[in-house]
Amino acid sequence: MKIGFIGTGIMGRPMAVNLIKSGHELFTWGRRFDTVEPLLVAGAIGKGTPAEVAASAEICFTVVSGTADVEQVILGERGLIHGAIPGSVIVDMSTISPSATRRIAGLLGERNVHMLDAPISGGQAGATQGTLSIMVGGKAEIFKRVKPLFEVLGKHIVHVGDHGAGQVVKACNQIVVSLTLEGVAEAILLARNNDVDPAKMREALLGGYASSRILEVHGQRMLDANYKAGFKVKLHHKDMCIVIDNAREHHSPIPGTEVVARQIASLMEASDGELDSSAIILALERLMAR
Repeated sequence: MKIGFIGTGIMGRPMAVNLIKSGHELFTWGRRFDTVEPLLVAGAIGKGTPAEVAASAEICFTVVSGTADVEQVILGERGLIHGAIPGSVIVDMSTISPSATRRIAGLLGERNVHMLDAPISGGQAGATQGTLSIMVGGKAEIFKRVKPLFEVLGKHIVHVGDHGAGQVVKACNQIVVSLTLEGVAEAILLARNNDVDPAKMREALLGGYASSRILEVHGQRMLDANYKAGFKVKLHHKDMCIVIDNAREHHSPIPGTEVVARQIASLMEASDGELDSSAIILALERLMAR
């Protein structure tokens, strides 16, 4: 199949490589040559604009940073919409505003171009190993058409509803992830402040109901003070803004999430945006030091 792919960052690059390895012809574009060069080496075909990518492909994927980036890549002057073949599909796997997703889907639909919003969870490791969790919004028949490609990229793939539903579920995902990160950080500090070995505490909790992937992976990062970026604080902060805006729009209470959002915002204020989101423990340590 002829596939377009735009977004060659930490997540997008290994995802695109997996599609190439599965035998598909992949067309790509990037603002800088150095970002797309690894894909060209892997066998992708470079194009001069997103519109040229869309004109070459049956299905186009986007994995970029935020709402404004998605709007530019899809709707901009040289965006996908201007080259997309009628009947083709644009799959946005970024994490963006649900309302913006619905608006973009409507504009594409006017040109007989289909859209799925399919945000992802699982981090760089999941992108590399093809084990991502993918939550998909859009028409069921379009989901079925794209599902074989989703199965190259992920292992847990769920169609959750119409346009925008994937982004809503991703917001729900970020609530659970953020609250769990905060809980792990608080537990480590409470153990440490009671002169209890936090590594032993973590080991004990991993055997019970408190066990989680976040306690396993991010808990160890916190213990090691290893904040090399997997999911960057600046992206987590962007996601939390989406969650809060949507919750306010729909009058949904998120008091715990708002507390965690303030901790993440404090990391941004401390110029820690490039660190891994497990650095949330640093925000708590700074509170202790006041």
